[in-house]
Amino acid sequence: MISRDLFDLKGTKILFSGATGVLGTSMALYLAQQGAELLLLGRTPEKVNALRDQITAEGGKASGYYADVTDEESLEKVKTLIESQHGSIAVLINAAGGNMPGAVIRPEQTFLDLDNDALRQVMDLNYLGTVFPVKVFLPLLLKNGGGTILNISSMAASRPMTRVVGYASAKAAIDNLTKWLAVELASKHGPSFRVNALAPGFFLTEQNRTLLTQEDGSLTQRGTQIIGHTPMNRFGNPDDLLGALHWLCSDASKFVTGTTVAVDGGFSAYSGV
Repeated sequence: MISRDLFDLKGTKILFSGATGVLGTSMALYLAQQGAELLLLGRTPEKVNALRDQITAEGGKASGYYADVTDEESLEKVKTLIESQHGSIAVLINAAGGNMPGAVIRPEQTFLDLDNDALRQVMDLNYLGTVFPVKVFLPLLLKNGGGTILNISSMAASRPMTRVVGYASAKAAIDNLTKWLAVELASKHGPSFRVNALAPGFFLTEQNRTLLTQEDGSLTQRGTQIIGHTPMNRFGNPDDLLGALHWLCSDASKFVTGTTVAVDGGFSAYSGV
């Protein structure tokens, strides 16, 4: 008989990069409401501080740290600070990411129009922006004696989509990295270390709003195609991610590692016919 709450997150120290976006903010607020202590990591102090203040105003515990996830040196400085203030962490969430117009192939363009500098920046942010935090903050998980890494994948990782060549490639690399790290950590540091990924379906965010909706709120052709391929017939809401997030951060998933969990309204299951 299990006497403890497998989903209990009270006092769990969670280091969360990329928490100030639409989805990240919803996730961070929810985790704080469950009693977790949030260590917010972001590049823009104003955004980090605003989220920190919102969490604390609602009775939660949070602190803010500032670094560029693609800059290992700046991450090392934050790691030293966090270690001195908190000692260790139990969960690392890597949610920093995004896209750039130059790394997108528009309908009137071809692959030859791809902007190499933009592609490199998108790959760096979405891939190295996860690799570097894992490398830098892993000692804080090891110091804890066990821990969870949660990466953020995408529908574009397993089923490459038109236009978003850089973003899709980077997210495919995240899926592979998640599996590789799961094996690496469990085999070398023990079964108390887990690595998984959360793959959101299509949610309206600042990153994709203009791709999916017109200025009047109606769907673009791409938005219509996506809804037509989603059995639940809608875009996701930020709170749709919270159940899977809670599960993957808690002991309820203690025998789950190397897995990418899709929260997509059935998009990845539907063949189109």
